[in-house]
Amino acid sequence: MSALTGFKVVELADSVAGEYCGKLLADFGAEVIKVEPPGCGSRTRTMSPLLEDDATEGSALFAYLNTNKQSVVVDTDAAEGVEVLHHLIGTADAVIAHHATSWAQRYPSVVVCTITPFGLDAEPDLDNARSINVFHASGWGYHTPSHAQPTEPPLQGPGRFLADYEAGLEAALCVAAALFGRMHTGGGEVIDVSAHAVLVSRADCILGRFITGEVPAQGNRDDYDQQGPAAFFACADGYVYLYMTSGAHWLGVKALMGAPEWLDDFDDDWLEFSVTPAKVAEFQRGFASWVRHLPKDQAADQAQRLGVPLVPVNDAEDLHRSPQYRHRGFFNNVRHPLLGVADYPTVPYLLSASPAKICSPAPALGQHTELVLGRKDTQRVPPAVMTAQLKAPKNPRGGPLQGVRVVELTKVWAGPYAGKLLALLGAEVIKVETAAIPEEMRAYGGTDINHAPFFLSINPEILSVDLDIKSHEGMRRLRELIAHSDIVINNLRPGAMERQGLGYQELRAIKPDIISVSIKMWGNDGPMGHQTGYAPCFAALAGMAALVGYPGGPPRGASMRYGDSTVGAAAAFAAMVALLYREVTGQGQFVDLSAVETLSSMIGDRLLEHSLTGKPLEASGNAHPDLCPHGCYPCADDSWVALAVGDDVEWQRLCAVLNAESLRRRYPTVGDRRSHGAVIDAELNRLTRAHDGEQLAHQLRVAGVPATKSATAFDVISDQRLWDRELYRFVTDHREGQRPIVGPSWRMTHNPARIERGAPDLGEDTDYVVQQVLGAESETGARG
Repeated sequence: MSALTGFKVVELADSVAGEYCGKLLADFGAEVIKVEPPGCGSRTRTMSPLLEDDATEGSALFAYLNTNKQSVVVDTDAAEGVEVLHHLIGTADAVIAHHATSWAQRYPSVVVCTITPFGLDAEPDLDNARSINVFHASGWGYHTPSHAQPTEPPLQGPGRFLADYEAGLEAALCVAAALFGRMHTGGGEVIDVSAHAVLVSRADCILGRFITGEVPAQGNRDDYDQQGPAAFFACADGYVYLYMTSGAHWLGVKALMGAPEWLDDFDDDWLEFSVTPAKVAEFQRGFASWVRHLPKDQAADQAQRLGVPLVPVNDAEDLHRSPQYRHRGFFNNVRHPLLGVADYPTVPYLLSASPAKICSPAPALGQHTELVLGRKDTQRVPPAVMTAQLKAPKNPRGGPLQGVRVVELTKVWAGPYAGKLLALLGAEVIKVETAAIPEEMRAYGGTDINHAPFFLSINPEILSVDLDIKSHEGMRRLRELIAHSDIVINNLRPGAMERQGLGYQELRAIKPDIISVSIKMWGNDGPMGHQTGYAPCFAALAGMAALVGYPGGPPRGASMRYGDSTVGAAAAFAAMVALLYREVTGQGQFVDLSAVETLSSMIGDRLLEHSLTGKPLEASGNAHPDLCPHGCYPCADDSWVALAVGDDVEWQRLCAVLNAESLRRRYPTVGDRRSHGAVIDAELNRLTRAHDGEQLAHQLRVAGVPATKSATAFDVISDQRLWDRELYRFVTDHREGQRPIVGPSWRMTHNPARIERGAPDLGEDTDYVVQQVLGAESETGARG
């Protein structure tokens, strides 16, 4: 039995984000019925790469997004079609849509999730925004790549649909959580997911410091960067990426290089206390010379053995032959009736009891119409709870996950971000800490461990218990807390949980139906499972970094801050899937998540394209196979505008706004523009320079051209849309009374969780855990 067997989802969306949401649910066994219009079907059927001439079956993108689904053709312009759709939705558990819908009012017990570029309450001129527009409006575009020169245009990021994949993942998490709530209350939910808000929320660790004013947002291209020598370096057969931030890393690098004399000019603590541009440049020159003649895998293997986060920059071909990916079965061999046999990326999480599977290729248009519409399932019984385990929380806040308890053994960003998302959905999340060794994020940038901006940004509505798990008593209490919980999340180093007697088998002995979620760079096993790294390393290993750069140049990678929060979101979704499975079967399981595979899944369509064509995937700047012009163009005051022109009408409107009549006449068709993309870009660069970026973007949107300003950090934190959506909101603060945080990207109509409490002081909730959860009296010294 798959994790979501028995759940029925109707997919009305024909957007990449909506189809990716449906795919994530279908991968775990949900019956996803894709409703398509007659004729050409979903829009994604005609999107590149088109590998066959067939008008509806030749898209590799559609093939990737729609495995395990059923296609039903329904003409919703006809009364009979509307009646059919009513029947499908009336017997469904959830609906995925890409625009405003009234289905929720008619079917209040159904979970209805809408995914749009800027949310249902956005101005109408934003409705046609495309992925690059959302990416740049979120702030990620302006800060991609890291360490950019001022004259280099901001880039679209890895792949073509990063904003869509992130939104689809967030929507799948919300749908799964709402289905859990529905199982316990019988009520449905209306969910409004904004792709823009999702991407902004993925930067909570950065923006959380800016919106409080603790760190000023300068509006520069390097606002998301970190100091230090992290960079890409050419080697004998490609590139490597070095991420180095600590004294331990430095000592490892010195040993790796054989301690040449020129390194004596650097103090061993220079990375902590004396990073300067001159020192960074000197080190990078010397390291580039040393690594230039080494094979990338050899250099990385030597470095990892010394604890140095040096990794190869993988491309699609590297991933397909990776022994780690083969060991974990990340690629599944699937036969498509038209496109043939190829290796499809699967999912980045292995579930021990109910793994995800690709059981069928993407369907032909209308392939299941007769089968699905011929069924008589008006008396369908949705999945029911086997044994309710809802727990009374310290602070009942509502939300679909109220009554769920999560134990967090996490640090830094990815693990805590997973806990944050579950807390924002109403779960009681208890972070286990110790005063002797505080969580790392408590040590960065603040006046003390309870006032560190990074920690405060990522941990609203989290409880903190001070337990010294190196002591017998502390471990006893932790084990007892686990016995009273549903989910345990950890992102500790490989082997750390096992060494502490908290491996999955030991957790099962404590609570047989516990859900254990483990987040590691490579996952928990395999030939590379022992390695560790940081988010930029994940992106380099996952094939992402190789896709970001300027044509003909080296890999530049996504923003160096990108990745951790995406990994946390994937972990939260996998935890929810496992929780739904437990509700139905009574069985817990081990969730083994690979951070590298998570980021590979964000470019899954490109990896499938490589498998189908064998062609190498390379960085192409801001180019797009379907849209032209498509890119970022300079405006006055060092601002940039992101444009995505899809058809001849939009092109004519663009030229009208820019008074570019000769340009319109010379390149009237999409084919003309694709053949002369470089010339058009050069001309647009000249035409946009005199305009204010925000004003030009608004003029173009009003004219019907998808356009946004490439938002600086200052633009993002001052975006009124985000304040109105309450993505930014105020919570209690132990010192100032209130402080702003980055909250949930979604809106829930019926049962949203209240979000009022800021991040906890260390050990703030120890008495509650000891006295109420564990039923014991607090002992002297229990609080830290």
